[in-house]
Amino acid sequence: MAEMTFFYYIVGFLAGFICGSVPCGLWITKAIHGIDIREYGSRNIGTTNVFRTVGAKTAILVLLGDMVKGIIPIALAEYFFADHMLNVAVALGALIGHNHSLFLGFKGGKGVATGLGILVYLMPVVSACTFLLWLVLVLATGYVSLGSIVAAVAAPIVAWYFDYPAALILFAVISGALVVYGHRENIVRLLNGTEGKIKAGSAKNLKK
Repeated sequence: MAEMTFFYYIVGFLAGFICGSVPCGLWITKAIHGIDIREYGSRNIGTTNVFRTVGAKTAILVLLGDMVKGIIPIALAEYFFADHMLNVAVALGALIGHNHSLFLGFKGGKGVATGLGILVYLMPVVSACTFLLWLVLVLATGYVSLGSIVAAVAAPIVAWYFDYPAALILFAVISGALVVYGHRENIVRLLNGTEGKIKAGSAKNLKK
């Protein structure tokens, strides 16, 4: 039985990884604007770079796509098995898949949007609290990276405070660490005072 359970966790992780690997930022910007988002701005496929490069409308589509690709595999796993640890395995697979996409030579985003989607589904109270924290920090400072880092650190604390299952708190810890690690270069720029503030771009004036 233990071997079967372990097998399900591995399959769940792989299914999440494949789904999370879908590069929404790359495919959506290419379909709408005919560009490779990896050649512009920070060269990241995430929502922030899309926003800075081509504006809010496309960025919203990318945000929703990255959120949904984290939710779908978990919703399917929960529907058939209803196991918290399996949910965590699938969620981690989706998050790592986004950060190290199968379709992009194991490169990708920083996990914020996909992580948010997962939190919305698994821990809605945590997602609401951390999103509000992120929003306040971004509006107050203009630094999306700072909001993302602080929200990632806060997520497991909020999950613990609201007494979510241990498996989900564990996910919040691991996913938070992955988000912070993904922002390691941003942390250096924040400390050096060279991090760029958020500003919407326009597809009419693209510069590589």
